[in-house]
Amino acid sequence: MFTRMLKKINTSAFLLGPRGTGKSTWIKKQYKGKTIIYDLLNTTEFIRLSRDPALLYKETAHLKSGSWVVIDEIQRVPALLNEVHRIIEEKKIKFILSGSSARKLRQSGVNLLAGRAITYNLFPLVSKEVNFKLDIEKQSTYGMLPNAFLSQNPKKYLRTYSETYLKEEIKEEALTRNMGNFVRFLEVAARQNGQMTNTSSIARDSGVARQTVQGYFDILIDTLAGFWLYPWKLKRATKQVSHPKFFFFDPGVARALSGRLPYPPAPEELGALFESFMLNEIRAYLHYKDLEYPVHFWRSQGGVEVDIFIETSKGYLALELKTNARWDKRFNKGLNRLSEELGGDKVECMGIFWGERLLTMENIKVYPAIDFLKRLWNDEIIT
Repeated sequence: MFTRMLKKINTSAFLLGPRGTGKSTWIKKQYKGKTIIYDLLNTTEFIRLSRDPALLYKETAHLKSGSWVVIDEIQRVPALLNEVHRIIEEKKIKFILSGSSARKLRQSGVNLLAGRAITYNLFPLVSKEVNFKLDIEKQSTYGMLPNAFLSQNPKKYLRTYSETYLKEEIKEEALTRNMGNFVRFLEVAARQNGQMTNTSSIARDSGVARQTVQGYFDILIDTLAGFWLYPWKLKRATKQVSHPKFFFFDPGVARALSGRLPYPPAPEELGALFESFMLNEIRAYLHYKDLEYPVHFWRSQGGVEVDIFIETSKGYLALELKTNARWDKRFNKGLNRLSEELGGDKVECMGIFWGERLLTMENIKVYPAIDFLKRLWNDEIIT
């Protein structure tokens, strides 16, 4: 089994992550036989605690201070948070509260636990967990969910995953009243994964109101299915893009929701999928290493772009990603422009591509993707 990258949790915590990332597996490995585990996907457990949340208080009354209790899929019975709050305060018991949807927790008084439970996120597999034994093109196409990574038929698994997401996360949680509209929106949004997001255009293609589209994106964020990548702006700049990009949390899931799984990815699609793969590696690295650096992209009004831009404690890091096996001088255009804007001594520019050897072009180091990932997880890229 994979060794997940989470550090040892030593205080009450929310463990959040999309379905299929391995939260329940991690919990069982860490806590099975050591403490009480409430699995709210178990219908019997769900019904009895929904009817009487106070049972949690009664059933943990015998535990000593410092004991652990785990509640898996806490968002299914948000009322339990009041009992959790009371137990933490009175008995100093520690909780692991896992979930795949932040919406119900936020709407149900999760702030009651502010300061008493920190938040950890669990991502799909990262390259280090599989000892960097991966095919970049395959993983950019089918993603890094554990079951997809291990499957002999990742297409079938991802198709089932997308159906499960719609059924269990959206329909059963009643996050939208019109599933037909939401399904149409999902396909359009997934096909525009990693592109500049124009909600008016998506609304038109989906056949729904623009305001509805904004609400649908909120659902994707709340169910941890994706994230916004915002443009970074120079303070003095007035002519830079303002529209963000939306990325799904896993490129394989994006392909499944877009209806593109039966077909090989087109070159322009593969570029966005590779960006998704690399972005999720970087976001996971920053989270697991307790680095709070925000991740952006940069694009001038004239369309010159840098794929990933990170402001670290030691300066700026700019990354350009290409699925090409050969690096062309023209790929440096955005990096060179950004370097001019910021001053060459303030920004470190790197390229990442599908070639086999490290090279330097115009003072820009260009790394093969696997080489970059090894250096990233060895703390050589971001500190």
